[in-house]
Amino acid sequence: MSVDIELEHELLRTELETLFQVSQVLSRSLDLKETLTAVLRVLHDGVGMERGMVSLVEPETGELQVSVAHGLAGVFTEDVRYRPGEGVLGLILEEGEPVALERIADEPRFLGKLGLYDPERGFVGVPIRIGRQVVGVLAAQTAEGAEILLDEYTQFMEMVANLIGQAVRLANDVRKERQELTEERDTLRRTVRGQYGFDNIIGHTQPMRRVFEQARLVAKWNTTVLIRGETGTGKELIANAIHYNSPRAKANFVKLNCAALPENLLESELFGHEKGAFTGAMNQRKGRFEQADGGTLFLDEVGEVSAAFQSKLLRVLQEGELERVGGSRTIKVDVRVIAATHRDLEAEVEAGRFREDLYYRLNVMPIYLPALRERMEDIPDIARFLVEKLAHRQGRPLSLTDAALRVLMHHAWPGNVRELENCLERAAVLTEAEVIDRDAILLTGIEEQVSASRGAMKSVDLDDPNLDERERVIAALEQAGWVQAKAARLLDMTPRQIAYRIQTLNIRVKQI
Repeated sequence: MSVDIELEHELLRTELETLFQVSQVLSRSLDLKETLTAVLRVLHDGVGMERGMVSLVEPETGELQVSVAHGLAGVFTEDVRYRPGEGVLGLILEEGEPVALERIADEPRFLGKLGLYDPERGFVGVPIRIGRQVVGVLAAQTAEGAEILLDEYTQFMEMVANLIGQAVRLANDVRKERQELTEERDTLRRTVRGQYGFDNIIGHTQPMRRVFEQARLVAKWNTTVLIRGETGTGKELIANAIHYNSPRAKANFVKLNCAALPENLLESELFGHEKGAFTGAMNQRKGRFEQADGGTLFLDEVGEVSAAFQSKLLRVLQEGELERVGGSRTIKVDVRVIAATHRDLEAEVEAGRFREDLYYRLNVMPIYLPALRERMEDIPDIARFLVEKLAHRQGRPLSLTDAALRVLMHHAWPGNVRELENCLERAAVLTEAEVIDRDAILLTGIEEQVSASRGAMKSVDLDDPNLDERERVIAALEQAGWVQAKAARLLDMTPRQIAYRIQTLNIRVKQI
């Protein structure tokens, strides 16, 4: 057997081993530069292809940019680029064909921008393809004396380039997917911040301005917040706004209504459980505290938890530690707690139904949300906002008449904003046209009455041009103590005329 054949056989064996190592390297990591650097090292150690270099096409410019290099004595920078057709690398990019040189010095087009190669030695450069598209160039220098096997080295480098092309395609797909996910995440964050920003919570009255100012200030810190107020006043909206305007906004905002679960399920929901901790616990499960680690946990209706559970809750708030149900390992959590309650916790503490130490742990920064009847001037804006939401949900234009708004402003709203929203939804269902008028509101069961705290109708100017006839008659009846003869005199009517108006305007007469 001749020496050349022996060399070819030995090269074939080494190439197969090196190809196997290259495939292993390419499957280890999604970090493309790290992977390509390792491939060049394998080529050097396995088949003696020295001073390897991979250049990839920049999609924006179409130019080759040197991405990784092996065997460079100086500091490698990524500023070296080749235009299509420029030098040997640019030629490979433009024509999509390999270039093999027995001696670099004999090729005048060779630029050597990196100063990487020995001009007296051979060189092999091959295109890297994804399908038919050239996306880069793999280049290296043959070992001393190996120029006689230049064709074999070229074929081998083409096989390696095919493997690299698959890795580049995978890296591009992963990068594109990550970019899409990042854009989607950022869009969602902007949407959520817009949805839960303070500017999106309606309220121009002094009590609400005070709430916004307190919430803005406390959002910057990790302070525990206790939101106080009647049911339906929007406590969850304020909790959302605090979280999404805080340094924890990028982490989870986890919610739990403490009144919705019995004590045994509440413990599992908050602290999680281990597999087999109880019947039906088929798998390990993280609780809400662990889910909110690094973020915020909103405990709604915290005043409803039992005395026995309060001590367990207190430990997490004090120490930041918990054990899952059925587990013994202590788990540390970093959670900002925002709690809410409609209960008079001071009275609950006095009666012994709520732990005093837990009360003080929660009540670090109390924020009191006013009832809707305490900020009646906000009703028009809130009502219009809710009607717009209903219109979007029902897929049709909807609006409110001024008369309908005045009816809404004369109701006491014991159920607060939630009751107002339910009322408007019923009115929208009962409205075939695009305008919700006073009659539609009255059909929901809401009466034109006076908020007891304001006595509004009793002080109404009966000559006010903004009042319609029905409102003027009701105002006169209120001021007359629902004595029809007195109301008639206030309106310059006869008792017969006002009786007729009461009947035709469908006014329900109050018995005082």
